[in-house]
Amino acid sequence: MITRRMLPLTVLAVLIMPAYAQQTAKPTSVPNLQSLIQMTKRFEPTPLNVDLSKLSEGDRKALPKLLESARLMNTIFMNQIWDKNVALSEKLEKDLTPLGKARLHYFRINKGPWSDLDDYKAFLPDVPPRKLPGANFYPKDMTKAEFERWLKTLSEKEQEEAKSFFTVIRRKTDSSGKRTLVSVPFSVEYKKELSKAAKLLKEAAALTDNASLRKFLNSRADAFLSNNYYESDKDWMDLDAPLDVTIGPYETYNDEIFGYKAGFEAYVNLRDDRESEKLSVFAEHLQEIENNLPMDPKYRNPKLGADTAIRVVDEILSAGDGNHGVQTAAYNLPNDDKVVQEKGSKRVMLKNIQEAKFKSVLIPIAKRTLPKASMADVNFNLFFTHILAHELMHGLGPHKIKVKGRETTPRDELKELNSAIEEAKADITGLFALQYMMDHAKEMKIDPKILATDEKARRQLYVTFLASAFRTLRFGIGEAHGKGMAVQFNYLEDRGAFVQNKDGTYSVNMAKIKSAVADLDRKLLTIEAEGDYAGAQKLLKQYGIIRPNLKKVLAGMKDIPSDIEPIFTTANSVK
Repeated sequence: MITRRMLPLTVLAVLIMPAYAQQTAKPTSVPNLQSLIQMTKRFEPTPLNVDLSKLSEGDRKALPKLLESARLMNTIFMNQIWDKNVALSEKLEKDLTPLGKARLHYFRINKGPWSDLDDYKAFLPDVPPRKLPGANFYPKDMTKAEFERWLKTLSEKEQEEAKSFFTVIRRKTDSSGKRTLVSVPFSVEYKKELSKAAKLLKEAAALTDNASLRKFLNSRADAFLSNNYYESDKDWMDLDAPLDVTIGPYETYNDEIFGYKAGFEAYVNLRDDRESEKLSVFAEHLQEIENNLPMDPKYRNPKLGADTAIRVVDEILSAGDGNHGVQTAAYNLPNDDKVVQEKGSKRVMLKNIQEAKFKSVLIPIAKRTLPKASMADVNFNLFFTHILAHELMHGLGPHKIKVKGRETTPRDELKELNSAIEEAKADITGLFALQYMMDHAKEMKIDPKILATDEKARRQLYVTFLASAFRTLRFGIGEAHGKGMAVQFNYLEDRGAFVQNKDGTYSVNMAKIKSAVADLDRKLLTIEAEGDYAGAQKLLKQYGIIRPNLKKVLAGMKDIPSDIEPIFTTANSVK
């Protein structure tokens, strides 16, 4: 899971119709030059300078190969989003007019012709008016019902392949001349780019002097060619290196039909050992937090998987699904439940990205939405700590569940609704967990330098979360994080925990916030534990909306950047 960025409500109605109907429709208008410039200004250009002076000689030699391999994820991901994406990119590069340059700039930010911040509406002519719900993971004319009918005709193994993270669905003509669906491995679909990436990873592995990095790079290179990612996911969990590398297919946000198919992404980071060690204290108390989650005890996991690793890093380069639209602030991987149960999961905190977001986006938003007296409570350390808690909470709560006697997962039961529910759960459970740790800091022997526990710190936690809620809501309810945050904001406001003042600003009611957080957490955790699709649908319909008062507030901050546009200064200078 990532902390960053579902499905626009206007798209939900067409899921039962062929996606082809959307593709043939034309947008009524596209932004002109000035509009595109204004849309692009929502992303603050931010140079990422990372000090590489302490890298070993072997890692210095490996780094260019890693960066080159990572950049190949851009091509694969663009292909995953739309089959004409790469050709469109090449066409835009040839248009040297001011409008052409503006279109190319915004295209590169979004990795396609649809604006992430505008419910995936087209900003270029002659493209589908919205990003297709199934992206390029499924045939354009495939319906959800057709896929589910086809699935019933398959063997258990074939069903696993059809729903696998690592296959696409295509059409073929069988011996009788009938057109039918078929699963195609990523290793076949993206053979050209993956073969190049694998070769580069092997070359980097031969250069690095870090054994764990060498092992991961070799096994991930093998996975690109075999389409079996299990061993390399385990090797990634064991990675203990100054160059902290994540590369491959992970997140399923862009499969908005089922949430089955993974997008290719890459992060090449430099580990911050000092910060990583300081924050590892949180991982030590996960079982205790799990044992006290606000849900029926029968749904709690009495024994979590392997220990959770926490890495604090500075990002050198991100690519593919890791670098489009709103930038990732942290990620929690792997997503394979089998690996999570065996090896645990790893939370990677991109500190330089979070610092940039806090400075360029959150502080200006707080000044616009909070009373002046509350600005003293907007705190980077608690912003950073809640993002950490969010990522940790993805590993807590229901993962293996039973529905009517069947063993299954919340992801399989909640389908396209899972991402928004899971992001809301991670957010609100993160608040619950930090409050719990503050309440029990003495028994848990938590150093106040890591987590303060006084009334000021408690107030700062919730006030900073409130300010950050507006930041996330600006992403729109067409994506998982924005929709999940709308659920949280509206629920907490209805419970009197968030209060709008007469001047339009918002405050936290400290007398009500703690119980309101626990109540919402209970609802979300129970929905996941019971695989309650209808309950998830009802909650999202009631609360996953932008109400008029909130819409007015969000409209008043159009001049504030929505996010950053990273400029990979250090990565671009590496040769």
